[in-house]
Amino acid sequence: MTRHARADTPGTRRRVVALAIGLLLTAAAALAPLVARSPGAEVAAAEGPSAAVSPVAQATTPTPTPTPDPDAQFTIVAAGDVLPHLPVLSSARAAGGGYDFSSVLAGLDPWVQGADLALCHLEVPVAPPGTAPSGYPMFATPAEIAAALRTQGWDGCSTASNHSVDRGFKGVTATLDALDAAGIGHVGTARSAIEQSQPQLYTLERAGQQITVAQIAAAYGTNGMPIDADKPWSVNLIDVPALVAQATAARTAGADLVVASVHCCVEYVTEPTAEQVAIDQQLADSGVIDLVIGHHAHVPQPVAKLTGGPRGEGMWVAYGLGNYVSNQDGACCSVKTDSGLMLTAHVEATGAFAAEGRAAGPARVTGVEWTPITVDRRSGHQVHALVDIAGGTATLSAADVAARTARVVEAAGSGAPERTTPPTPTGTAPVVVPRTTG
Repeated sequence: MTRHARADTPGTRRRVVALAIGLLLTAAAALAPLVARSPGAEVAAAEGPSAAVSPVAQATTPTPTPTPDPDAQFTIVAAGDVLPHLPVLSSARAAGGGYDFSSVLAGLDPWVQGADLALCHLEVPVAPPGTAPSGYPMFATPAEIAAALRTQGWDGCSTASNHSVDRGFKGVTATLDALDAAGIGHVGTARSAIEQSQPQLYTLERAGQQITVAQIAAAYGTNGMPIDADKPWSVNLIDVPALVAQATAARTAGADLVVASVHCCVEYVTEPTAEQVAIDQQLADSGVIDLVIGHHAHVPQPVAKLTGGPRGEGMWVAYGLGNYVSNQDGACCSVKTDSGLMLTAHVEATGAFAAEGRAAGPARVTGVEWTPITVDRRSGHQVHALVDIAGGTATLSAADVAARTARVVEAAGSGAPERTTPPTPTGTAPVVVPRTTG
């Protein structure tokens, strides 16, 4: 699909190489506890080359004012847990064998493909080669899920969750190998200490600028499943100073925006817990993280703007996006598990020169919106934006849709507006910068 064409210009290659070198210089941090550093001051816009000019020449030959580059604008879209229970896998079974998730996911294609940068959350590991998929309580999903997510339009996935090591380190490796093969970025689990030390980077070319987004991720735990003692770096566990240090290192190496994916804390509860609030406020107070995306509750939670953030302008947080696809609904769990949120964050980066007294500035999240989505378990686990099926479907009545919508609207709160139409890409697809394993 053209949505995934990779930009490959000399400028892009130079910037990616510079970023990779800068981040690899921090790789030693993976072998010892990360030490948080204070965020560096913003770098002022570079002045053009100066030359000695006589006073007369200055008076008669005024220096022309450089034309500012226009503002670069793009969207980041994120969604909740990709949680393929065994009944979801049954819905995705292909007639000739294997799995085809297109019938499950297709209802949200316009919403994902309209994003400039689309970030999902793969909650479960891929089954290691030679093993069968499995469901609750120890999950493993077929490798076809990675290709299906990429085909739909997802650029990257966070992978740190309480199920990350359900199949041990072989599952961690199988997951990242499958995502690599599909061309999807990933962060939160790792195959080496070097890989763990790196955020996932995405670069976008907009309005003559190249903007780099870094993603970091961590989970609260692994359901008591052991992380290999000799591979403590294989799953990122929540450690606020470590997350802040990773964000700081990414910015030092050239990242313009940092997104943190946080998998925590209590399932099936709409209100964020005191621990969630504390973690996200500390991330906001650090001044180096622009947006927090929450997972794990399996029900939608509020979207809010916290104090702090880069430059003290505040930081948006989606405490929990609920489920993207799963087999959960009121038949097994909280009735709220049948739906979730799709988050659309708007990013702007000002041009390279000051214009009419406005100083050039860094990339920033200027606002967010949310869209209620749902899984229709009775239709073969098809996912939909609720606004797209307001009149109902063959298996959901209009009243069912209205009830689900009302629950999501109540959970999301009034902190940010609802979005009712898919976004439209503002430029070429992002470049996924591979993390290196050593």
